[in-house]
Amino acid sequence: MRRFIGQFLFYHWRFDDNGNPRPEFPLNDAKYKDASILVAGENFGCGSSREHAPWAVQDYGFRVIIAPSYADIFKNNCVKNGILAIQASEEQVQAIMKKAESETYELTVNLEDQVVTDNEGFELTFDIAPYPKEMLLNGWDEIGVTLTYEDKIKEYEFSKK
Repeated sequence: MRRFIGQFLFYHWRFDDNGNPRPEFPLNDAKYKDASILVAGENFGCGSSREHAPWAVQDYGFRVIIAPSYADIFKNNCVKNGILAIQASEEQVQAIMKKAESETYELTVNLEDQVVTDNEGFELTFDIAPYPKEMLLNGWDEIGVTLTYEDKIKEYEFSKK
């Protein structure tokens, strides 16, 4: 579901007081226009206790975030909204950011195998608990998970009549 909140992602960093794009902000660089992986700094999502932050990230087009650490509530809200939040070391994040300056850099995330690779030989394995992994692989939110038990729910409801 599009929420049209992505246009406000990092708004005051992306735009000046007159609404003009700041050329020094990475997301204003044309080479990142269609990126689906956001590489970010430490404690990403800090101060974002509501779902609006992951909504903005997702609506902007990102499906994966790679950062050294996350605010817990933000990370949990990411999974609930279909975003994979991968934790990597500061060194790995900096290496990806440096390589991403190249026009030909490609980063790939394989959730099933829990590995991030690039077109230059970089490899990062990551951990994810089985429940959020299943949710993300199947495109489920918590309602979707509940609906996987629809037959059992109906069976229970009819048994009580």
